[in-house]
Amino acid sequence: MTKFLKSTDLTSTTYEDALAIRMDVFVKEQEVPKEMELEYEDECIHIVIYNDDAKAMGTVRLKPLEDLVMKIQRMAVLKEYRGQGVGKQLMRYAEEVARAMGATTLLLGAQVQAIPFYESLGFSICSDMYLDAGIEHKDMDKKLV
Repeated sequence: MTKFLKSTDLTSTTYEDALAIRMDVFVKEQEVPKEMELEYEDECIHIVIYNDDAKAMGTVRLKPLEDLVMKIQRMAVLKEYRGQGVGKQLMRYAEEVARAMGATTLLLGAQVQAIPFYESLGFSICSDMYLDAGIEHKDMDKKLV
């Protein structure tokens, strides 16, 4: 039975777990500069998914924007948990949180190789390709109705 925790407290264990996963996936694996990874932390809701052994497996954050739009950012699953549905569970939970907060639209910047994953969750491409931290991305959105 997986468990989800969310926090806006940058001194919480949940945030520390989220940050550790992001440092591993984005900074170490993908070589994103650490200072780019740590933008807007205090404006976001940080979500972590845990396994039965209370081990953090993945994270995502929600950044409220204007007009009932929330941006999904920093979606990451540790290498040993990939391909097991952890990312889909995490995204579905993030969507529930956004919906409960009154959001009507989700927006995200998808790494190009992850587009099929997000499409399987109902997201659609809404931009041309661009580089973020030297990685090809396209914006995607989903209406919450």
